[in-house]
Amino acid sequence: MSSAKAFSASGMAIRTALILFIFVIIFTGLLSAAYLWTKPAIEASAVEEKMKLINEILPGSEYDNALLTDTMPLPATKALNLDEPSTVYRARKNGQPAALVFEAVAPDGYAGKIRLILAVRANGQVAGVRVTQHKETPGLGDYVDPKKDKNKSKPWIMQFVGMSFAEVTAKDWKVKKDGGRIDYNAGATVTPRAVAKAVFKAVEWAAANRESLFSTAGAQP
Repeated sequence: MSSAKAFSASGMAIRTALILFIFVIIFTGLLSAAYLWTKPAIEASAVEEKMKLINEILPGSEYDNALLTDTMPLPATKALNLDEPSTVYRARKNGQPAALVFEAVAPDGYAGKIRLILAVRANGQVAGVRVTQHKETPGLGDYVDPKKDKNKSKPWIMQFVGMSFAEVTAKDWKVKKDGGRIDYNAGATVTPRAVAKAVFKAVEWAAANRESLFSTAGAQP
């Protein structure tokens, strides 16, 4: 009798295991199907968001190529304070170099790293800069982010537009408190100082590597 009970219990355990296995297979299949179904929409949304950000710093009228496909990989780059690989986007107009779009980091913000994205024209001028990530003090140092800046008509970050490595001396790429030309809010100089320094280094890097960045083989429509 005990043997029969043991056999019955064993059979029930096997059936339970089979049911669980089948459930896992079905659930995994549903997840895979859902991922494949939503993947195009997710990718399209990511592209849209990326282009929205790029268009904030580089007007679409300044290039006519498919910017997101004319790229080159960039390894970790000390001059940009990038500890991980990134991507350089190359804007062209009528086949000629127009601008470079790339990331940089200000490592010495008041509350840590401040991530940036810049567009630097082929002539060395800054087309635009945006802060993409930061942890600066709300209401004090976060004005470097135009979304947080109370001055909506002329956000602080717009000061860099038009500045050029060739035409603006290294001294001027500093906040006024340090003898430069960059404005800052009283009581919050660490954050703008860090951003100004990072932007200067990024523009200097772009100027020094312009030819190689544009000439390196990459996808071009």
